[in-house]
Amino acid sequence: MSDLVLGLSAYYHDSSAALVADGVPVAAAQEERFSRKRHDPGFPSLSVRSCLEQAGVTLDDVSAVAYYEDPALKFRRVLATYLGAAPRGHASFRESLPQWLTWKRDVTTTLRRELADLGLGRVPEIHPRRHHESHAASAFFPSPYESAAVLCVDGVGEWATTTLWHGRGDALEPLQELRFPHSLGLLYSAFTYFCGFKVDSGEYKLMGLAPYGTPRYADLIRSTLIDVKDDGSFRLDMRYFEYLAGQVMTGRAFEKLFGGPRRTPESPLTEREFDLAASVQAVTEEVMLLLARTARERTGENKLCLAGGVALNCVANGKVIEEGIFDEVWVQPAAGDAGGALGSAIAVALERGATRTHTGTGRDAMSGSLLGPSFTDDEIRTFLEGAGAVWTEAGSDEELATTVAGRLAESAVVGWFQGRMEFGPRALGARSILGDPRDPAMQSAMNLKIKFRESFRPFAPSVLREDAKDWFELDQDSPYMLIVASVAQSRRIEPAPAGEGDAGGRPQGLDLLQVQRSTIPAVTHVDHSARVQTVEAGASPAYHRLLTAFKERTGCPVLVNTSFNVRGEPIVHTPEDAWTCFMRTGIDVLALGRFVLEKKDQPAWEEEDDWREAIPLD
Repeated sequence: MSDLVLGLSAYYHDSSAALVADGVPVAAAQEERFSRKRHDPGFPSLSVRSCLEQAGVTLDDVSAVAYYEDPALKFRRVLATYLGAAPRGHASFRESLPQWLTWKRDVTTTLRRELADLGLGRVPEIHPRRHHESHAASAFFPSPYESAAVLCVDGVGEWATTTLWHGRGDALEPLQELRFPHSLGLLYSAFTYFCGFKVDSGEYKLMGLAPYGTPRYADLIRSTLIDVKDDGSFRLDMRYFEYLAGQVMTGRAFEKLFGGPRRTPESPLTEREFDLAASVQAVTEEVMLLLARTARERTGENKLCLAGGVALNCVANGKVIEEGIFDEVWVQPAAGDAGGALGSAIAVALERGATRTHTGTGRDAMSGSLLGPSFTDDEIRTFLEGAGAVWTEAGSDEELATTVAGRLAESAVVGWFQGRMEFGPRALGARSILGDPRDPAMQSAMNLKIKFRESFRPFAPSVLREDAKDWFELDQDSPYMLIVASVAQSRRIEPAPAGEGDAGGRPQGLDLLQVQRSTIPAVTHVDHSARVQTVEAGASPAYHRLLTAFKERTGCPVLVNTSFNVRGEPIVHTPEDAWTCFMRTGIDVLALGRFVLEKKDQPAWEEEDDWREAIPLD
């Protein structure tokens, strides 16, 4: 039998579990998908059950458990931070100290108790790894490369905030490290907070907001907040930040620097927020480019692997690729803390004698990141019958693709629920909401009537891998939607003369949304960029078939792809989750396995309370 190692990430945000067999990922999932609590930080009991069930095993079959960080080292950093910030952090210190003096300081004992309480067998030995080691392992070991530079950038683990590694074969060598409180991730989160968005959730919004503004504050950030060296190392001026005290990111010094108080969440966006977003994004890209160049120089490698929360900044990833510093870049699809469960498990598995056998194939070991649970046609049918749903059943995979492609070509919005659930923050064609990218009204309609989120947020395109270069300026694959590239020049159109705008007649701010820039306007951001997912038949056959059918119908091999959820809610997990989201929103068609449901045919949907009040805003 294979040597099984279970990996766990828990107690901060995005808790998850992952199971590897002889070092190969076989199952992984975030706890939020099961608990329905966004970014759930608790012990991932439901994820553990799911991973073991998918493999048909119990804890009795597991050789070891890996944990994604070192709790003792983290406790020393937390304690040192509070002591250094005293007396300002007293309230936060008083609130959190009891946890750190008990279960958080001795997390391995807590994990052992939680695992035992599952009643799934004996609990194996638990092996804590360091936070950035887990990130680095998740980036390099599943990658398709025999050797590569590895760069991990996030908020903070134990002490490390930025680390550089050299991956060769089955080993990772640490080369360079930057330490807390100097953190590119926390700098970005400070601006996320100051612009009125939620930390550890709203960073995506800030990145999406950046193209609406101009980086007029970038020089001020460089001269006042962050001192960046030529090798990408940096120091923050902590007089302008409040996160050392533990409760907020910024305070009066930050407000004075940027001309006023923090934006109130959900209040109207102003030019200042547009420009702040553009400015910190520009500085982040500059630092990432310097770090990438240093990684190339220090390792001599022509391939780069990325992980850590900042690796989810797909615009910065695209800039690294565009600069040609490396021949190829691979980003771990679960680059944030959820991926730490997988990285720690693979690291322990390799120590136990596993080897990386997939590198000779030229493919990564992530199985398209489709590592979550799936549901059989019988299970789906049973649910639909109990719900009183009305459906038709496709007679074949080809019929399903043709039917759904036809409805997409008619500008229907489709909920697409197929196969195993994705691991990581992106929907990749298993739990997706899809639309026609050629429809100029699609972006606004999906944001406001289906996702119930801010109108400025862009949507991503999925494109057939074989057609990607005809539609986007992208020189490598992007299977995990973690690289931003420009729409190809041949697909752009000259904007019509603007109406309202500045004195020169040019639209500004959110007015930019009204300007059509390409033949696929629903996925073309205001700067002609797009967060591209390339879809390959071997990794995602059902989704590839749908894109192929849509191309045959329309000549366009691209679809709008956004996650199957509404704002503030985790991506759907079960057929019931998908049905509920379908009935609550403006989705027109639901393709649930081989069952196709039209909204107009369904029974009336009634709920006693307003469901939107029960979902916290992200």
